[in-house]
Parts: sequence; C-alpha cells; structure tokens
Amino acid sequence: MRAKHLVLGLIPLLAVLSACGSDDGNFRVPGRTEYNDGSRRARGLGPGGSAAGEPLVLLGTDRSRPTDGSEGGAGLGVNAYLWRATLDTLSFMPLASADPFGGVIITDWYSPQAAPGERFKATAYVMGRQLRSDGIRVSLFRQLRAPNGQWVDAPIAQSTGAELEDRVLARARELRSQSASR
Repeated sequence: MRAKHLVLGLIPLLAVLSACGSDDGNFRVPGRTEYNDGSRRARGLGPGGSAAGEPLVLLGTDRSRPTDGSEGGAGLGVNAYLWRATLDTLSFMPLASADPFGGVIITDWYSPQAAPGERFKATAYVMGRQLRSDGIRVSLFRQLRAPNGQWVDAPIAQSTGAELEDRVLARARELRSQSASR
C-alpha cells in the first residue's frame, strides 16, 4: 500500500520534470528569414532563458520594456499594431488559427456571395516586433469548383497579396496614430 502511494506521489513530479525538456530549436516558419539554431548561446540567452544582460522575470511582467507595440506589446511575440491590423484586414474571412507568438494567421476557405464557385484562403506572417513595411507577408490561395464538384487550385495575381499587405500596413499606421493621440 505504501509503495502505491509513493508511485502515485512521483507521477506529478515526473510530469513536471518532463515538461522542463530542452528546446532543440529545429523549427522554421515559412516566409521568415530568421530562425534559431537551437543553442542558447547563439540566441543570446543566459541561464533561465533571459537574454544576456537582461533581468529574469519569473512572475508578472517586465515593466522596463515598452508596451507601445514596438516590441510586440503585452503577451505578443510580434508587433501589436501589425498583428491587430492583420486580424482586422482579414476579418471578412473565417479564422482557422492564429499564433500571436509565432506571428502566423491562417484563415479558412471563404467563398464570396457574388462567386459561389470560387473560394479563397489566406495565410499571413507578421515578421517581427517592429512596425516596418517588410514586417508582413500575405499568401493567398484560390480554388475553383470543377464541373464534377471538386475544388481545383487556380492561379491568383501576385498583386492581390501585395494589395492586402498594403491595407494591413495602412491599418497598422492608423492604429499606431490612434494610440499615440490618447
């Protein structure tokens, strides 16, 4: 009986310890030029995951960092204005997933009412913590319904993605100017 309690007491401890695994850093986000090589030294991280020379914040937030959106704002890994502007701009399409730390927004297929035999999907990448013109990439996908009812990939003008990026940037500048005037 005592051995059973000992085993049951060790299970939560083992679960906590297994969650403390190392970050092998073998990930890449499509469309992004920067990625880490997995080593803490190469990423400039000291003990505990903090950047070299920065204090380690265990509880709460680091109030020494700006929260104006230039470094992602509260809880975001990307620029807050670009993130919000991208969500606003793509709001007419159903949202499939959004990762504010990786900066990826994926929509589900959207069919305009004017063209029911055509559908679109978008993937947006917010590329960093600064509000810059190259900080957003939007990839669009288009499909047409074939006579047999199957969806078939169709080409889309490259300028369409660029137009959406321009709209996102304009909205981000608008959001930044609104927050500066408050």
